Amino acid sequence: MRSIAASTLLLSLLGCSAAPTPEAAPKASADDPRVEVAASITFTEGPTVYKDGSVFFSEMRSNRTMRYFPEDGHYETFRADAHGANGLLFDSEWRLISCETTPPRITRTNVETGEVEVLADSYEGKRLHQPNDVTFDAKGRLYFSDRPGETIEPDQTGVFAVYRIDPDGTIDRILSSPDIQMPNGVIISPDDKILYLIEAHPDADHARMIRAYDLAEDGTVSNMRVFHDFYPGRSGDGMTIDAEGNLWVCAGLLRTRGTSETLDTQAGVHVFAPSGERIDFYPVWEDTITNAAFGGPDLKTLYVTAGKTLFQIQSPRPGTRR
Repeated sequence: MRSIAASTLLLSLLGCSAAPTPEAAPKASADDPRVEVAASITFTEGPTVYKDGSVFFSEMRSNRTMRYFPEDGHYETFRADAHGANGLLFDSEWRLISCETTPPRITRTNVETGEVEVLADSYEGKRLHQPNDVTFDAKGRLYFSDRPGETIEPDQTGVFAVYRIDPDGTIDRILSSPDIQMPNGVIISPDDKILYLIEAHPDADHARMIRAYDLAEDGTVSNMRVFHDFYPGRSGDGMTIDAEGNLWVCAGLLRTRGTSETLDTQAGVHVFAPSGERIDFYPVWEDTITNAAFGGPDLKTLYVTAGKTLFQIQSPRPGTRR
């Protein structure tokens, strides 16, 4: 297994032009009482790459969808009010799919015209909670995770769940609590035969793992097995998958954050073969690493969101757009 400190800083939303390497970074601890958080500027999430090579990602704390142009390094605000967007994805027709939380819904945007369609905001008459991440299969079906917050209103579904949206607009719930605890990243294998789901519960004795399911032709799942267990460290957040079916999972912490999560999971991108073996690791030196997406002309550039920063990693193999 290679351990490569080859992550490249693309941009910092605070205007920094460089960042310390893992070796040069001073040691820090969230337990030091002399240092407190006065303000949190931004939190990047949900990268996805458009057909022109530009990278769209969520800037959650300022509630914006950003667009980064690798050819000249500039970035701009695509949407100033992103409705609490988290996970983003371009579908097979290059429309931007967005997991939004205010209000909770899945939307589809024509990037050229700005036209927005609501694909899902409820299930069986009950409102969604906080749609988190989204992926698609070869039939154009969307799969997304949804998770309640601390408060559940009577008109909300009340469950942690994964849903499927069919091309005709039909919505089905394919997984829900108590069978799952806190779903986060979701991805489907290139052959459409496996659905992977990250569980990322911060409480002690709860699931921090990647679950794998057989995905049937009709879009239902069965035969759950634990693909990888991160416990007691921080679980994965988002993930993507390459053309060979290897999972690229954003996981781990550099500093504790007031939960039961330990630092046992290294902070960075963990690459797992379909067998479950970890075959690569790319350290990322900024908390908190969140998600990743392949781009570039050959799909060998992995874009990674972490904290206030967008990183890139060169992959030895092509990725997928999922």
